[in-house]
Amino acid sequence: MNVTALHSLFNEIFNTSPEKSFFAPGRINLIGEHTDYNGGHVFPCAITYGTYAVVKKREDRTVRLYSANFPDKGVIEFTLDQLDYNKDHNWANYPKGMIRYIMEAGYQIPSGFECVIEGNIPNGAGLSSSASIELLTGVLVAGLFGLEIPRLSLIKIGKQVENQFIGVNSGIMDQFAIGMGKQDAGILLNCQTLKYEYAPIQLENHKIIIMNTNKRRELADSKYNERRGECEEALSQLQQKLPIEALGQLSEGEFDENQYLIPNEVVRKRAKHAVYENVRTLKALEELKAGNLESFGQLINQSHISLRDDYEVTGIELDSLVEAAWNQPGVLGARMTGAGFGGCAIAIVEKDQVEGFIRNVGAAYAGKIGYEADFYVASIGDGAKEL
Repeated sequence: MNVTALHSLFNEIFNTSPEKSFFAPGRINLIGEHTDYNGGHVFPCAITYGTYAVVKKREDRTVRLYSANFPDKGVIEFTLDQLDYNKDHNWANYPKGMIRYIMEAGYQIPSGFECVIEGNIPNGAGLSSSASIELLTGVLVAGLFGLEIPRLSLIKIGKQVENQFIGVNSGIMDQFAIGMGKQDAGILLNCQTLKYEYAPIQLENHKIIIMNTNKRRELADSKYNERRGECEEALSQLQQKLPIEALGQLSEGEFDENQYLIPNEVVRKRAKHAVYENVRTLKALEELKAGNLESFGQLINQSHISLRDDYEVTGIELDSLVEAAWNQPGVLGARMTGAGFGGCAIAIVEKDQVEGFIRNVGAAYAGKIGYEADFYVASIGDGAKEL
Protein backbone atom coordinates (compact mmCIF):
# COMPACT_ATOMS: atom_id res chain seq x y z
CA MET A 1 0.00 0.00 0.00
CA ASN A 2 1.32 3.48 -0.80
CA VAL A 3 0.86 6.64 1.23
CA THR A 4 -2.03 7.80 -0.99
CA ALA A 5 -3.86 4.56 -0.28
CA LEU A 6 -3.14 4.99 3.45
CA HIS A 7 -4.69 8.47 3.25
CA SER A 8 -7.93 7.09 1.85
CA LEU A 9 -7.95 4.26 4.44
CA PHE A 10 -7.53 6.94 7.13
CA ASN A 11 -10.52 8.80 5.65
CA GLU A 12 -12.56 5.63 5.66
CA ILE A 13 -11.79 4.76 9.29
CA PHE A 14 -11.75 8.20 10.96
CA ASN A 15 -13.98 10.23 8.57
CA THR A 16 -11.35 12.94 8.24
CA SER A 17 -8.04 13.57 6.44
CA PRO A 18 -4.59 13.04 8.01
CA GLU A 19 -2.21 15.97 8.53
CA LYS A 20 1.18 14.31 8.23
CA SER A 21 2.92 11.15 6.97
CA PHE A 22 5.94 9.31 8.40
CA PHE A 23 8.14 6.32 7.60
CA ALA A 24 10.57 4.13 9.57
CA PRO A 25 12.61 1.39 7.87
CA GLY A 26 13.48 -2.13 8.86
CA ARG A 27 17.13 -3.09 9.14
CA ILE A 28 19.58 -5.85 8.33
CA ASN A 29 22.98 -6.46 9.85
CA LEU A 30 25.51 -6.77 7.03
CA ILE A 31 28.31 -8.25 9.15
CA GLY A 32 29.24 -8.48 12.84
CA GLU A 33 26.98 -11.17 14.29
CA HIS A 34 26.92 -12.12 17.99
CA THR A 35 29.59 -9.45 18.55
CA ASP A 36 27.41 -6.84 20.25
CA TYR A 37 27.31 -8.47 23.70
CA ASN A 38 31.01 -9.28 23.39
CA GLY A 39 32.04 -5.63 23.30
CA GLY A 40 32.52 -5.68 19.55
CA HIS A 41 31.09 -3.90 16.53
CA VAL A 42 28.06 -4.45 14.37
CA PHE A 43 27.49 -3.21 10.84
CA PRO A 44 23.80 -2.67 10.16
CA CYS A 45 21.97 -0.62 7.56
CA ALA A 46 18.40 0.56 7.12
CA ILE A 47 16.49 -1.02 4.22
CA THR A 48 13.75 0.25 1.94
CA TYR A 49 11.12 -1.99 3.53
CA GLY A 50 9.50 -0.45 6.59
CA THR A 51 6.44 0.97 8.31
CA TYR A 52 4.33 3.93 7.15
CA ALA A 53 1.98 6.09 9.22
CA VAL A 54 -0.52 8.84 8.48
CA VAL A 55 -1.73 10.84 11.45
CA LYS A 56 -3.90 13.70 12.69
CA LYS A 57 -4.10 15.50 16.05
CA ARG A 58 -7.23 15.28 18.18
CA GLU A 59 -8.71 17.92 20.49
CA ASP A 60 -8.87 15.55 23.50
CA ARG A 61 -6.42 13.13 25.18
CA THR A 62 -7.52 10.01 23.29
CA VAL A 63 -5.13 8.07 21.06
CA ARG A 64 -6.75 5.89 18.35
CA LEU A 65 -4.55 3.53 16.34
CA TYR A 66 -5.36 1.27 13.42
CA SER A 67 -2.99 -1.11 11.62
CA ALA A 68 -3.71 -2.28 8.09
CA ASN A 69 -1.56 -5.34 8.96
CA PHE A 70 -3.94 -6.36 11.76
CA PRO A 71 -7.39 -5.28 10.49
CA ASP A 72 -9.08 -7.86 12.77
CA LYS A 73 -7.82 -5.92 15.81
CA GLY A 74 -9.82 -2.86 14.67
CA VAL A 75 -9.15 0.57 16.16
CA ILE A 76 -7.20 0.33 19.42
CA GLU A 77 -7.95 3.17 21.78
CA PHE A 78 -6.39 4.51 24.99
CA THR A 79 -5.80 7.90 26.58
CA LEU A 80 -2.62 9.78 27.47
CA ASP A 81 -3.53 9.15 31.12
CA GLN A 82 -3.64 5.33 30.82
CA LEU A 83 -0.36 4.23 29.31
CA ASP A 84 0.15 0.88 31.02
CA TYR A 85 0.98 -2.29 29.09
CA ASN A 86 -2.21 -4.11 28.07
CA LYS A 87 -2.00 -7.58 26.50
CA ASP A 88 -5.27 -6.98 24.61
CA HIS A 89 -3.73 -3.97 22.89
CA ASN A 90 -1.43 -6.33 21.00
CA TRP A 91 0.85 -4.46 18.51
CA ALA A 92 -0.28 -1.06 19.86
CA ASN A 93 1.80 -1.63 23.01
CA TYR A 94 4.87 -0.55 21.01
CA PRO A 95 3.53 2.94 20.20
CA LYS A 96 1.98 3.15 23.66
CA GLY A 97 5.32 2.44 25.36
CA MET A 98 7.02 5.10 23.23
CA ILE A 99 4.39 7.71 24.11
CA ARG A 100 4.69 6.86 27.78
CA TYR A 101 8.49 7.07 27.96
CA ILE A 102 8.63 10.23 25.81
CA MET A 103 6.28 11.89 28.33
CA GLU A 104 8.27 10.48 31.25
CA ALA A 105 11.40 12.03 29.71
CA GLY A 106 9.73 15.42 30.19
CA TYR A 107 8.32 16.12 26.72
CA GLN A 108 4.83 17.59 26.51
CA ILE A 109 2.30 15.71 24.39
CA PRO A 110 -0.66 18.12 24.66
CA SER A 111 -3.33 16.02 22.94
CA GLY A 112 -4.13 12.61 21.52
CA PHE A 113 -4.15 11.71 17.83
CA GLU A 114 -5.54 9.32 15.26
CA CYS A 115 -3.16 7.17 13.26
CA VAL A 116 -3.24 4.51 10.57
CA ILE A 117 -0.09 2.48 10.03
CA GLU A 118 0.99 -0.21 7.61
CA GLY A 119 4.26 -2.07 7.30
CA ASN A 120 5.67 -4.05 4.39
CA ILE A 121 8.40 -5.71 6.46
CA PRO A 122 7.95 -9.49 6.03
CA ASN A 123 6.53 -10.90 9.27
CA GLY A 124 8.86 -13.03 11.37
CA ALA A 125 11.80 -12.40 9.05
CA GLY A 126 13.93 -10.85 11.81
CA LEU A 127 14.18 -7.47 10.07
CA SER A 128 13.04 -5.73 13.23
CA SER A 129 9.48 -4.63 12.64
CA SER A 130 9.06 -3.86 16.35
CA ALA A 131 11.93 -1.34 16.42
CA SER A 132 10.54 0.11 13.18
CA ILE A 133 7.19 0.81 14.90
CA GLU A 134 9.00 2.28 17.92
CA LEU A 135 11.06 4.78 15.90
CA LEU A 136 8.06 5.51 13.67
CA THR A 137 6.09 6.51 16.77
CA GLY A 138 9.01 8.61 18.00
CA VAL A 139 9.39 10.69 14.83
CA LEU A 140 5.59 10.91 14.49
CA VAL A 141 5.05 12.30 18.00
CA ALA A 142 7.98 14.71 17.59
CA GLY A 143 6.80 15.85 14.15
CA LEU A 144 3.14 16.17 15.07
CA PHE A 145 3.69 18.23 18.21
CA GLY A 146 6.87 20.10 17.19
CA LEU A 147 9.05 18.43 19.86
CA GLU A 148 12.83 18.75 19.56
CA ILE A 149 13.81 15.24 20.65
CA PRO A 150 17.43 14.35 19.82
CA ARG A 151 17.57 11.28 17.59
CA LEU A 152 19.79 9.37 20.03
CA SER A 153 17.20 9.96 22.77
CA LEU A 154 14.47 8.41 20.60
CA ILE A 155 16.75 5.45 19.89
CA LYS A 156 17.36 4.90 23.61
CA ILE A 157 13.64 5.27 24.38
CA GLY A 158 12.93 2.61 21.75
CA LYS A 159 15.32 0.23 23.48
CA GLN A 160 13.70 1.08 26.83
CA VAL A 161 10.28 0.16 25.41
CA GLU A 162 11.66 -3.16 24.19
CA ASN A 163 13.43 -3.99 27.48
CA GLN A 164 11.09 -2.58 30.13
CA PHE A 165 7.64 -2.19 28.57
CA ILE A 166 7.54 -5.28 26.32
CA GLY A 167 10.07 -7.30 28.34
CA VAL A 168 12.51 -8.38 25.59
CA ASN A 169 16.19 -8.31 26.57
CA SER A 170 17.56 -6.95 23.28
CA GLY A 171 20.42 -4.58 22.51
CA ILE A 172 20.39 -1.19 20.85
CA MET A 173 21.45 -2.12 17.30
CA ASP A 174 17.93 -2.33 15.79
CA GLN A 175 16.75 1.05 17.03
CA PHE A 176 20.11 2.61 16.17
CA ALA A 177 20.13 1.38 12.57
CA ILE A 178 16.51 2.44 12.05
CA GLY A 179 16.98 5.83 13.71
CA MET A 180 20.34 6.70 12.12
CA GLY A 181 20.14 4.87 8.77
CA LYS A 182 21.34 6.67 5.65
CA GLN A 183 20.79 5.83 2.01
CA ASP A 184 23.78 4.00 0.46
CA ALA A 185 25.60 3.68 3.79
CA GLY A 186 26.21 1.07 6.43
CA ILE A 187 26.85 2.01 10.07
CA LEU A 188 29.83 0.67 11.97
CA LEU A 189 28.58 0.79 15.54
CA ASN A 190 30.16 -0.06 18.87
CA CYS A 191 27.13 -1.13 20.92
CA GLN A 192 28.91 -0.41 24.23
CA THR A 193 30.10 3.15 23.60
CA LEU A 194 27.59 4.01 20.79
CA LYS A 195 30.49 5.41 18.79
CA TYR A 196 29.60 5.05 15.14
CA GLU A 197 30.83 5.78 11.66
CA TYR A 198 29.09 5.65 8.27
CA ALA A 199 30.60 3.57 5.49
CA PRO A 200 29.69 4.22 1.86
CA ILE A 201 28.10 1.18 0.20
CA GLN A 202 27.74 1.97 -3.48
CA LEU A 203 25.59 -0.82 -4.84
CA GLU A 204 24.58 0.79 -8.16
CA ASN A 205 24.89 -2.58 -9.89
CA HIS A 206 23.82 -4.83 -7.02
CA LYS A 207 20.77 -5.56 -4.91
CA ILE A 208 20.55 -6.98 -1.42
CA ILE A 209 18.46 -10.14 -1.44
CA ILE A 210 16.88 -11.08 1.86
CA MET A 211 16.22 -14.82 2.03
CA ASN A 212 13.75 -16.00 4.65
CA THR A 213 14.12 -19.69 5.61
CA ASN A 214 10.51 -19.70 6.85
CA LYS A 215 11.70 -21.79 9.76
CA ARG A 216 10.33 -20.70 13.13
CA ARG A 217 13.22 -19.71 15.37
CA GLU A 218 12.31 -21.89 18.36
CA LEU A 219 15.89 -22.53 19.44
CA ALA A 220 17.25 -19.04 19.12
CA ASP A 221 16.54 -17.77 22.65
CA SER A 222 17.87 -20.72 24.65
CA LYS A 223 20.95 -21.10 22.43
CA TYR A 224 21.53 -17.34 22.57
CA ASN A 225 21.78 -17.47 26.37
CA GLU A 226 24.01 -20.54 26.13
CA ARG A 227 26.40 -18.77 23.72
CA ARG A 228 26.52 -15.68 25.91
CA GLY A 229 27.45 -17.89 28.85
CA GLU A 230 30.22 -19.62 26.86
CA CYS A 231 31.68 -16.26 25.83
CA GLU A 232 31.60 -15.02 29.43
CA GLU A 233 33.42 -18.17 30.53
CA ALA A 234 36.10 -17.64 27.87
CA LEU A 235 36.48 -14.00 28.86
CA SER A 236 37.02 -14.77 32.54
CA GLN A 237 39.68 -17.38 31.63
CA LEU A 238 41.51 -14.89 29.38
CA GLN A 239 41.28 -12.24 32.11
CA GLN A 240 43.54 -14.35 34.34
CA LYS A 241 46.35 -12.99 32.20
CA LEU A 242 44.99 -10.16 30.01
CA PRO A 243 43.71 -6.76 31.21
CA ILE A 244 40.57 -6.81 29.02
CA GLU A 245 36.91 -6.07 29.69
CA ALA A 246 35.46 -7.74 26.59
CA LEU A 247 36.44 -10.22 23.87
CA GLY A 248 35.97 -7.46 21.31
CA GLN A 249 39.13 -5.74 22.59
CA LEU A 250 41.40 -8.50 21.30
CA SER A 251 43.16 -8.68 17.93
CA GLU A 252 43.33 -12.02 16.14
CA GLY A 253 47.01 -12.34 17.07
CA GLU A 254 46.39 -11.66 20.77
CA PHE A 255 43.63 -14.26 20.80
CA ASP A 256 45.77 -16.86 19.00
CA GLU A 257 48.63 -16.35 21.47
CA ASN A 258 46.42 -16.67 24.54
CA GLN A 259 43.76 -19.16 23.51
CA TYR A 260 45.59 -21.86 25.51
CA LEU A 261 44.05 -20.20 28.58
CA ILE A 262 40.66 -21.63 27.49
CA PRO A 263 40.86 -25.39 28.13
CA ASN A 264 37.47 -26.34 26.68
CA GLU A 265 37.59 -26.63 22.88
CA VAL A 266 33.95 -25.62 22.35
CA VAL A 267 34.29 -22.53 24.54
CA ARG A 268 37.51 -21.66 22.70
CA LYS A 269 35.70 -21.82 19.33
CA ARG A 270 32.94 -19.52 20.62
CA ALA A 271 35.51 -16.95 21.74
CA LYS A 272 37.40 -17.24 18.47
CA HIS A 273 34.23 -16.34 16.57
CA ALA A 274 33.60 -13.30 18.78
CA VAL A 275 37.16 -12.00 18.27
CA TYR A 276 37.54 -12.80 14.55
CA GLU A 277 34.05 -11.57 13.66
CA ASN A 278 34.73 -8.23 15.32
CA VAL A 279 37.97 -7.89 13.33
CA ARG A 280 36.07 -8.78 10.12
CA THR A 281 33.59 -6.02 10.87
CA LEU A 282 36.38 -3.44 11.25
CA LYS A 283 37.99 -4.73 8.04
CA ALA A 284 34.63 -4.35 6.28
CA LEU A 285 34.69 -0.62 7.02
CA GLU A 286 38.18 -0.27 5.50
CA GLU A 287 37.30 -2.26 2.38
CA LEU A 288 34.13 -0.28 1.75
CA LYS A 289 35.90 3.04 2.23
CA ALA A 290 38.39 1.89 -0.40
CA GLY A 291 35.54 0.82 -2.68
CA ASN A 292 36.53 -2.87 -2.55
CA LEU A 293 33.13 -4.54 -2.83
CA GLU A 294 34.67 -7.93 -3.70
CA SER A 295 36.75 -7.99 -0.49
CA PHE A 296 33.67 -6.94 1.47
CA GLY A 297 31.82 -9.90 -0.07
CA GLN A 298 34.61 -12.27 1.00
CA LEU A 299 34.32 -11.02 4.59
CA ILE A 300 30.57 -11.70 4.50
CA ASN A 301 31.24 -15.29 3.37
CA GLN A 302 33.86 -15.78 6.11
CA SER A 303 31.35 -14.49 8.65
CA HIS A 304 28.89 -17.24 7.72
CA ILE A 305 31.56 -19.96 7.84
CA SER A 306 32.56 -18.82 11.35
CA LEU A 307 28.91 -18.70 12.50
CA ARG A 308 28.46 -22.22 11.08
CA ASP A 309 31.68 -23.88 12.32
CA ASP A 310 32.84 -21.95 15.39
CA TYR A 311 29.65 -20.44 16.81
CA GLU A 312 27.32 -23.16 15.54
CA VAL A 313 24.19 -21.07 15.22
CA THR A 314 23.22 -21.65 11.58
CA GLY A 315 21.41 -24.97 11.12
CA ILE A 316 20.58 -26.84 7.93
CA GLU A 317 18.06 -24.30 6.63
CA LEU A 318 20.37 -21.28 6.73
CA ASP A 319 23.34 -23.31 5.49
CA SER A 320 21.32 -24.64 2.55
CA LEU A 321 20.29 -21.13 1.50
CA VAL A 322 23.74 -19.62 1.88
CA GLU A 323 25.60 -22.48 0.23
CA ALA A 324 23.18 -22.40 -2.73
CA ALA A 325 23.71 -18.62 -2.94
CA TRP A 326 27.51 -19.03 -3.06
CA ASN A 327 27.12 -21.20 -6.18
CA GLN A 328 25.22 -18.58 -8.21
CA PRO A 329 26.77 -16.18 -10.72
CA GLY A 330 27.01 -12.51 -9.77
CA VAL A 331 27.02 -13.09 -6.00
CA LEU A 332 29.45 -10.89 -4.02
CA GLY A 333 28.76 -12.66 -0.73
CA ALA A 334 26.08 -14.33 1.38
CA ARG A 335 25.59 -15.17 5.05
CA MET A 336 23.02 -15.70 7.76
CA THR A 337 21.94 -12.55 9.56
CA GLY A 338 20.35 -12.23 13.00
CA ALA A 339 20.43 -14.67 15.91
CA GLY A 340 20.44 -17.80 13.74
CA PHE A 341 18.57 -21.15 13.89
CA GLY A 342 16.15 -19.99 11.23
CA GLY A 343 15.21 -16.45 10.32
CA CYS A 344 17.03 -14.86 7.39
CA ALA A 345 20.14 -14.83 5.31
CA ILE A 346 21.29 -12.07 2.97
CA ALA A 347 23.12 -12.08 -0.35
CA ILE A 348 24.54 -9.22 -2.39
CA VAL A 349 23.75 -9.99 -6.02
CA GLU A 350 24.33 -8.28 -9.37
CA LYS A 351 21.11 -6.65 -10.56
CA ASP A 352 20.85 -8.56 -13.82
CA GLN A 353 21.33 -11.90 -12.04
CA VAL A 354 18.61 -11.39 -9.42
CA GLU A 355 15.80 -13.28 -11.20
CA GLY A 356 17.94 -16.33 -11.93
CA PHE A 357 19.40 -16.19 -8.41
CA ILE A 358 15.97 -16.30 -6.75
CA ARG A 359 14.80 -19.09 -9.08
CA ASN A 360 17.89 -21.28 -8.58
CA VAL A 361 18.39 -20.77 -4.84
CA GLY A 362 14.64 -21.21 -4.28
CA ALA A 363 14.64 -24.52 -6.16
CA ALA A 364 17.76 -25.81 -4.38
CA TYR A 365 16.30 -24.90 -0.97
CA ALA A 366 12.86 -26.40 -1.57
CA GLY A 367 14.45 -29.55 -2.98
CA LYS A 368 16.60 -30.03 0.11
CA ILE A 369 14.38 -28.72 2.93
CA GLY A 370 10.94 -29.65 1.60
CA TYR A 371 9.29 -26.24 1.80
CA GLU A 372 9.90 -22.88 0.17
CA ALA A 373 12.00 -19.88 1.17
CA ASP A 374 10.79 -16.33 0.55
CA PHE A 375 12.95 -13.74 -1.21
CA TYR A 376 12.85 -9.94 -0.92
CA VAL A 377 14.86 -7.54 -3.04
CA ALA A 378 15.99 -4.59 -0.92
CA SER A 379 18.12 -1.47 -1.17
CA ILE A 380 19.84 0.51 1.58
CA GLY A 381 17.61 3.43 2.54
CA ASP A 382 17.20 6.31 4.96
CA GLY A 383 16.33 6.14 8.65
CA ALA A 384 13.03 7.15 10.27
CA LYS A 385 11.65 10.43 8.93
CA GLU A 386 8.66 12.60 8.06
CA LEU A 387 7.61 12.21 4.43
